[in-house]
Amino acid sequence: MQTDFGAWQLPDEYRQLKETVRRFMDTDVKAVEDQLPYDSYKVPEHLLLPLQKKARDLGLWCVRTPAEHGGAGLNLLGQAVVAEESARCRMGCYIWGLGAFGDDPPNVIWMGSPELIERYAKPAVEGTRGAFVAISEPSGGSDPARSIRCRAVRRGDHYIVNGEKLWITDAANRDWGILFARTGELGSRGGISCFAIDGKLKGLTYREVKVIRSYSPYELHFEDVEIPASALIGEEGQGFQAAEKWLVEGRIPYAANTLGTAQAALELAVEWVRQREAFGSRLADKQAIQWMLADSEMELRAARLLVYQAAWLGDLGRDFKVESSIAKVTATETAGRVVDRCIQMFGGLGVSQEMPLERWYRELRIKRIGEGPSEVHRMVLARHMLGGRG
Repeated sequence: MQTDFGAWQLPDEYRQLKETVRRFMDTDVKAVEDQLPYDSYKVPEHLLLPLQKKARDLGLWCVRTPAEHGGAGLNLLGQAVVAEESARCRMGCYIWGLGAFGDDPPNVIWMGSPELIERYAKPAVEGTRGAFVAISEPSGGSDPARSIRCRAVRRGDHYIVNGEKLWITDAANRDWGILFARTGELGSRGGISCFAIDGKLKGLTYREVKVIRSYSPYELHFEDVEIPASALIGEEGQGFQAAEKWLVEGRIPYAANTLGTAQAALELAVEWVRQREAFGSRLADKQAIQWMLADSEMELRAARLLVYQAAWLGDLGRDFKVESSIAKVTATETAGRVVDRCIQMFGGLGVSQEMPLERWYRELRIKRIGEGPSEVHRMVLARHMLGGRG
């Protein structure tokens, strides 16, 4: 299938990166994935370690982490390329693919003190201490400035934390995390602070919340949890700005990843309809199928360019909050439609566990909610258009 963009193409270095990641996923990662149970998302260490070594050798280790801290130091466009290609395998939307690329620490940690970076970020890059990010709460996650009620109260050289967090991915299995808690007035953007915390603290408990995908988020409950004042990242009351930077940048690989899954699904569908016959001719010869293929290809190309444009603006140091919202909504909704069409083209086989499509369908449904639901991003865009705050 033709997948270039006519007169515009990725610069050579990114095209080479794309080819490198694709070979790694198709040759190395898929071979491991095929040995795992259908709905698995964890890889046994004896299978994972050789993949991680290969990723290090390819210069693909911790792609978002600055090079001076041991990562690949890729910019946003590079991250988008890696995220898209890493979604080609069955596990698809689990960004970076099976943990083969390492586990980047949340980028807000680089705003922390040298001591916090040494204690938390360095072991994460070395592959020994993974992290979670705790923003969302039972009161809501789409409007953190107003919804965050988990409170951290300063008492001498410590903060005492009380409250709940919800929908925190893989939290109970991580060694440390980034916590956003209220230190000021409710509803104030300046009343939120950011902390690096250990995952096993007295008074911190976890509850698994089952969802439609194979791995679960957690609810976190803080009851008089004591954390040192030195755990504060940046200044007190500046946590919202840190969260916003993390979220805006994170939408780029998040969006690109969904497109990689959809592209892989579309390639499977093209091969299927070329060989499958019904009512005396191939599915590929039927106009209804041809239009589904054409619509899917056009929408994927358009969404990909929006993601690349947003990444490019971010790499230039421009304000790209609106563009990242546009890219996130367009990519996640497009990917969902494409995989839905592919399931339709496969018929009953499409919803069976003989194919990866039904798993991708479940994963992609979540993507329209994660990193901010589509409706919130549309609100951001509309406010911008109307001259208000995005």
